[in-house]
Amino acid sequence: MAGAAEDIVDMLVIGGGVNGAGVARDAAGRGLSVILCEKGDLAEGTSSRSGKYIHGGLRYLEYYEFRLVREALIEREVLLQAAPHITWPLRLILPHSPEQRSRWLIRLGLFLYDHLGGRKRLPGTRAVDLTTAPEGAPLRKTFTHAFEYADCWVDDARLVILNAVDAARLGAEVLTRTACVSARREDDVWRATLRDAQSGAERTVRARALFNAAGPWVETVLGNLAGVNAQRRVRLVKGSHIILKRWWSGENGYVLQNDDKRLIFVNPYFDDLALVGTTDIPFEGRPEDVATGADEVAYLLRVLNRYFEASLTAADVIADYSGVRPLFDDDSAKGASAVTRDYAFELDGGAGRAPILSAFGGKITTYRKLAEHGLEKLKPFFPQMKGPWTANAPLPGGAMPDADFERWLAVFAKARPWLPAPLARHYARAYGTDAETLLEGAGALGDLGRCFGGLFYEREARWAIAREWARAPEDVLTR
Repeated sequence: MAGAAEDIVDMLVIGGGVNGAGVARDAAGRGLSVILCEKGDLAEGTSSRSGKYIHGGLRYLEYYEFRLVREALIEREVLLQAAPHITWPLRLILPHSPEQRSRWLIRLGLFLYDHLGGRKRLPGTRAVDLTTAPEGAPLRKTFTHAFEYADCWVDDARLVILNAVDAARLGAEVLTRTACVSARREDDVWRATLRDAQSGAERTVRARALFNAAGPWVETVLGNLAGVNAQRRVRLVKGSHIILKRWWSGENGYVLQNDDKRLIFVNPYFDDLALVGTTDIPFEGRPEDVATGADEVAYLLRVLNRYFEASLTAADVIADYSGVRPLFDDDSAKGASAVTRDYAFELDGGAGRAPILSAFGGKITTYRKLAEHGLEKLKPFFPQMKGPWTANAPLPGGAMPDADFERWLAVFAKARPWLPAPLARHYARAYGTDAETLLEGAGALGDLGRCFGGLFYEREARWAIAREWARAPEDVLTR
């Protein structure tokens, strides 16, 4: 890239998490020229270390965040329609623990949850008698009543990748392992220097606007990179999850009320594992260095052992992961669990000064609305920009009749009798209808190339390199 001629684009998006990828996709679809740069891999940080949920945020109702819950519930329906291959309904069992919340309060919260967002595709709440229902079998006998409601599971890393893939299809340039190392305003444009982390080559880009979607690094980009004093703040909160062998049958998950009023989610993970989380701990330090602490593991195990008959110890933990959530700091007096999960923007620019729009906070469920609202704030700078369009647009691989994944999978698998059922489902889940392109010309397992173990074959690795910006082994293995 060194010595290359300067490019000029409408927008440079800094940050390749779910917000940045969503912004790049939306902006490109509105006719803007876009470059997205990410210092690591796509979804390398917070966006791939979530609880794997698309949800309205039942607990947020206690903090009167009705606007956020309604928006998130509506987005839950949008994503079920747009990407049925990477998001699907998940039944959740919430045992009643009267020490935390009364039954009438839970009923009220779930009633609002059912009706705030125009629920269409998911079943409504129902009461469960744990003394007779199979979902009660793994629980301690002291828990006799529960409520069942539905939210959605999501492959969070694939959600980011698919937004980036669609952005590129629409004309955006996606640069991974490429950091924005400087940005300075030159009247009505920004001049930014991008550096490739692998080659060290630098490239200068001129952009009419910057969109700062750097997540935990949003203040760093504003202050250290662009020289702007941020008026808003992010609160960094560590959330950790642990993975264990699944100790219950069935595809339902559990939502456990802890004695600190937090909700802990216990969900099926892959074929025979369980994902448990999350914690909420104030975090200081470099987000890159975040790690699960022994105290967090003990905290999560204590909650599990309070509710389940199984006696689980640290020896049962197979793996863990931790991420730093950049929450919009709406009130410094609030504890980590009470800080809003909503988002806010800060715009600097105007009157001959090129704009930089920074996004603070947000959650994976509302990434599409964050992008939509952010671009509307930049509309005065781009009067030719088209209007919102993503609400009814499928993500790559998601254009399935009636958004019915199982029906589409049956047809896909029947057309390929040589493909083992687990592998057919893997390709269908990861790539949706694009799996047909992935397997084009293949008629036997040998056509997929070398098997690296499990369901991972050479053809998929080459696809990730050619089409999804995999530039290092970990890009393929850890997404």
